[in-house]
Amino acid sequence: MELKAVRLEMPEDSNIILGQTHFIKTAEDLYEAVACSVPQAKFGVAFTEASGPCLIRTEGNDPALTAACVRNLEAIGAGHVFCIILKDAFPINVLNAVKNCPEVCGIFAATANPVEVIVAGTPQGNAVLGVVDGFPPKGVETAEDKAQRREFLRKIGYKL
Repeated sequence: MELKAVRLEMPEDSNIILGQTHFIKTAEDLYEAVACSVPQAKFGVAFTEASGPCLIRTEGNDPALTAACVRNLEAIGAGHVFCIILKDAFPINVLNAVKNCPEVCGIFAATANPVEVIVAGTPQGNAVLGVVDGFPPKGVETAEDKAQRREFLRKIGYKL
């Protein structure tokens, strides 16, 4: 077995959701999940089939974001993986709708951080083992850090 780390491509000011799924209608269902959750969002969706023609299926309302999703899935090279790249929306705005999509099995990452995907290769194909999302912790928050976190959440409208 061969292990490798694949760095995902994320256009500037975007967020990514990477997950596992299992059915050909995933691309359309994920499109609807995002579009119905945040209608003004710009996004791309791509999904890799794991049987039959084994194509990367795509949807989206932004061709550049859809193309970035395709490049990410080509680099990973595993079946039944999906990628959503968002602009003008955040994963928190769409994640419940994505997770409630009947064919979604799980989420590996939902982030704006740099992401590396740990991929295992076997003679049959590739599998996603997990992700490296961002960077390691530098310490424990202080009272000042906590106050800044709380102030930031209120500033961006996620808390009263």
